[in-house]
Amino acid sequence: MKILIFSPSWVGDMVMAQTLFKTLLQQYPDAQLDVIAPPWPYDLLQRMPEVSNHYKIEVQRGKFSWQVRRAMAAQLKNNHYAQVITMPITWKSALIGYWCKIPKRTGFLGEMRYGLLNDWRKLDTESLAYMVQRYVSLALPAEAAIPKLTQIPSPKLTVDQANAKQWLSTLKINTKQPLIALMPGAEFGPAKRWPTENYALITKDLMAAGCQVMLLGSPKDYDTALEIEQKSGCELLNLCGKTKLLDAVDLLASATLAISNDSGLMHIAAAVGIPQIAIYRSSTPEFTPPLNAQAIILQAQFNSSTAERIKLKSLEGVTGFTDVSIAEVQTAIQKIL
Repeated sequence: MKILIFSPSWVGDMVMAQTLFKTLLQQYPDAQLDVIAPPWPYDLLQRMPEVSNHYKIEVQRGKFSWQVRRAMAAQLKNNHYAQVITMPITWKSALIGYWCKIPKRTGFLGEMRYGLLNDWRKLDTESLAYMVQRYVSLALPAEAAIPKLTQIPSPKLTVDQANAKQWLSTLKINTKQPLIALMPGAEFGPAKRWPTENYALITKDLMAAGCQVMLLGSPKDYDTALEIEQKSGCELLNLCGKTKLLDAVDLLASATLAISNDSGLMHIAAAVGIPQIAIYRSSTPEFTPPLNAQAIILQAQFNSSTAERIKLKSLEGVTGFTDVSIAEVQTAIQKIL
């Protein structure tokens, strides 16, 4: 049985998508899973052994990219897939499966995708409270019971140990001392980002305790990391924008502890199974927690509802808000180190 999957677009969502891949293979052990992904999270598929073939679709966020989608459908239409699962809810994401004339086309109805999908599901946000429940439900019959979070297989990315060793050597990391990864970035504005001055104070404590500290992130996180370095007065390994996505996977697998906001790298840290501290501010672990038994989750407190706070881009001027404190993070670090 050959199944085609159109993946999510964000790094963290792609990590969580592995729960769908794992569940499909539990249902159909001999299935071949092929995945279409946009450029940003595409490389992660190389670290998911459940995936047989992966195809990069060169689309841009917010663009229809009609010709690109047509070309991908032409490339795949003779693969004779039995089913396509479209994970995003956009109308355009369901086109390839339709154009390929795949018999069973599964996904949430989303943008009124009648016809494009013939096994469409209604998204019940109450019974499917967690993102991974939504993903896993697409692997199951429509009438099947929804698995509890504890019943869902956790993401697990493979690690290139040779690449990790090469990076540690290049960075002159002392493998006998703790290596702490800080990931201070997060998408969708500063409301999700713990303040740089807080990260700086934590960094000073870690360095004083003999730890090595590296900062990981995209090029747009570089200035944030530089600010942390300057405020801490410590010489840190600012790797933001200097690694490829898979390098970050391997470096995180080598870390003693990761400390981050709610971000794609947080989910990668969870998927390589290292101790981690996940700081949630405007977002909530009630929807996208790190699936990691070694994770300590710290949540800012709001008087407003979850629906209201997740819309916030900034917390400046917000009342009824108590941030995650430095003391809470220090206590969590002491539990781990």
